[in-house]
Amino acid sequence: MGETIAKNKKAYFDYFLEEKFEAGLVLAGSEVKAIRAHKVNLKDSFIRFVGEEAFLFNAHIGRLETTHHFYTHEERGSRKLLLHKKQIQKMLKAVNRDGYTVVPLQLYFNDRNIIKLQIAIAKGKQLHDKRQDLKEKDMKRDIERSMKGN
Repeated sequence: MGETIAKNKKAYFDYFLEEKFEAGLVLAGSEVKAIRAHKVNLKDSFIRFVGEEAFLFNAHIGRLETTHHFYTHEERGSRKLLLHKKQIQKMLKAVNRDGYTVVPLQLYFNDRNIIKLQIAIAKGKQLHDKRQDLKEKDMKRDIERSMKGN
């Protein structure tokens, strides 16, 4: 993985991540320019399946001021994901099971400077799981502070 453009930190907190995939995106030219300028937010985005195709919804890709209004894109529009058929079948099978969903994790440039989206099959966390994660995070932070002080 190359340079990370945007990360969905909320997904790491709200879900247990089972299996990760790399997906391409169908983008317009103005969207690619905006992504290169880091005008992206994946916080509230999600993935839905329409027939045998996967789509990314509610991902915010901002507009650049330099883009002509005729060529601008919809900021929160749906974007098709490019995946292999076997990967889509695997994800559909998981989503049809109880409590599983597919979430976007991060947007990044791969080795050849192509924009890719990392997605994962995930299972939602319960409130007590989230509390446990916060406790562990606090303990790690306290340990780091004490080690730094010595």
